[in-house]
Amino acid sequence: FLIYCRTVEPLEYYRRFLKENCRPDGRELGEFRATTVNIGSITTADGSALVKLGNTTVICGVKAELAAPAVDSANKGYIVPNVELPSLCSTRFRSGPPGEEAQAASQFIADVIENSQIIAKEDLCIANGKLAWVLYCDIICLDYDGNILDASVFALLAALKNVQLPSVTINEETGLSEVNLKQKNPLVIRKHPVATSFAIFDDTLLIVDPTAEEEDLATGTVTVVTDEEDRLCSVHKPGGSPLTGAKLQDCITRAITRHKEVKKLIDKVTKSIKPN
Repeated sequence: FLIYCRTVEPLEYYRRFLKENCRPDGRELGEFRATTVNIGSITTADGSALVKLGNTTVICGVKAELAAPAVDSANKGYIVPNVELPSLCSTRFRSGPPGEEAQAASQFIADVIENSQIIAKEDLCIANGKLAWVLYCDIICLDYDGNILDASVFALLAALKNVQLPSVTINEETGLSEVNLKQKNPLVIRKHPVATSFAIFDDTLLIVDPTAEEEDLATGTVTVVTDEEDRLCSVHKPGGSPLTGAKLQDCITRAITRHKEVKKLIDKVTKSIKPN
């Protein structure tokens, strides 16, 4: 009967579990899926990370290139994020140009980078008005089962902490840049933003780390981004059910707790990284 109910009336099926404060996958409403992170798996990238959040798997590769700074930002470099949701990761996505969800995720990541100040763009400048680093951050979903934003922010942060940039100087006589590949240094990570997403059921009930099925059944979603100083970097709520001030505060409180868990995972895998 339960299998029939899940197929014919999936929302009612879910409500049976939610009334008991649990979910079909056995998790409590405030419980996250198992989370793992590995860094440095893409040898052709300047930094990379693979994050698994339950069945959702995301990989981020960072490629650094040299370019001239923008005229109106002569002392700044660039960070260019891009989220890809290929058809290989889920039947819900099609081949071709980026869909609406991928574009929205890319914009979300760009906003997180800007609002959190994860990296000061001034740190990417090599010579004022002449030369700066461009960091292309490609985030690709390998397996999609919901909550792409949490996984993407986590993968981005871990990949940036894995980046080693070569020393670059400008030869005053020739005006050309000289790259010393033997001397590499890690990026200066100013802040550690972590995203925590919630699905809203029946306008009032909040569950954390929703699966793809839960996202489809929910009446809304909200993603809260905090840093290590418990500072709120951003709140992303694309329509759906409204949130009361008390519910939003509850989300922020849970996000702060989640930040500590994610930070421990990142610190564990990156503690061995040292400047060359």
